[in-house]
Amino acid sequence: MTTAVKLLLDLIAIPSINNNFLENNKNLTGESRISNYIKDRAKKAKLEIQKQSTDCGRDNLIVRLLPKGKIKNRIILAPHLDTVGVSTDAELNPKRKSNRIYGRGACDTKGSVAVMFNAIEKLSKHKDRPINTEIVFIGFVDEECDQTGSRAFSKLHMKADLAIVGEPTRCRIVTAHKGDFWLNIQTKGKSAHGARPELGNNAVHSMAKCIDILETKYANKLRKRIHPTLGHPTINTGTIRGGRQPNIVPNNCEASFDRRTLPGESFSSIQNEIRLLLKKNNLNVSISNLKKFNCPAMETDPHSPWVNNFMRLAKQSKPIGVDYYCDAANISVTGIPTIVWGPGDISQAHTTNEWISIDQIERGINLLSRFLLSLP
Repeated sequence: MTTAVKLLLDLIAIPSINNNFLENNKNLTGESRISNYIKDRAKKAKLEIQKQSTDCGRDNLIVRLLPKGKIKNRIILAPHLDTVGVSTDAELNPKRKSNRIYGRGACDTKGSVAVMFNAIEKLSKHKDRPINTEIVFIGFVDEECDQTGSRAFSKLHMKADLAIVGEPTRCRIVTAHKGDFWLNIQTKGKSAHGARPELGNNAVHSMAKCIDILETKYANKLRKRIHPTLGHPTINTGTIRGGRQPNIVPNNCEASFDRRTLPGESFSSIQNEIRLLLKKNNLNVSISNLKKFNCPAMETDPHSPWVNNFMRLAKQSKPIGVDYYCDAANISVTGIPTIVWGPGDISQAHTTNEWISIDQIERGINLLSRFLLSLP
């Protein structure tokens, strides 16, 4: 059993469920225990350690491997330490079956934590570690909910030549991901007795018209906006709430929508185009952002030297994009070239029988180690 696989089994055995998914259970929630475990190993490897406080009350873990000489370059390795919740406690017990490791977080993203941290551990003992490149491991908190960890990190204004955000990409290099806005759309009407609906103005009926337009005309319009790696933006109706009881014409209705974005799209631009489209159909609505923060799309030039070198070692000729949102955007907005990379398949994330293949762990540690050893 390789050290990276053994490390992954240890990490899965330490529950780190995001506090927002399981309240009042300190034995299962929070990232502090897994952070302390990594910190202990970092001390043994004689790595520099620090913590960064965040708005959610939990700390990011920052571990630094200094180069042999003066720091002229910096690489960031940034997986997240938290996981989603579980259906049964059995998901918290790591299991090895054939070529797979099962358990909560195996894929999302304790597999990335194991590969990235183990690569630094090995490099700290290697006679050919980089001369002028500092390697910084950052274990983010709260990725699975509000990305509080990466948002706090962005305020440090740390300079770096490349950030590699750990997510399950099957060890393929991702240079772009979609953004995500949760839109709240509200229609207003006029109440009346259900026996005399003509005296009122049905807000639910108005919302039904809105949804039909957004899921047909607007969705078709979005399909024509093609990004070379991300495809087209999308919209999905998630929830609808309106009315009090069947015999009252509802005077209010609200619906929430998930709008996946491309680089360059903003909440204001989306708000304006939806409002204009609905107004052309005689529908007046109010639109607000359900999230208290922005979740923009991310895109990095695949031809930048550091990204290109990693792609060459991975024998990957073309960059790829993904449709999910992650911590990468919060690093990218600071000006750091950022990519998403890690072992495992995103289709396994958040599933009941979450697993990652041992082949992926071994490919990940091999590729990342070669890349880090190639740094100046």
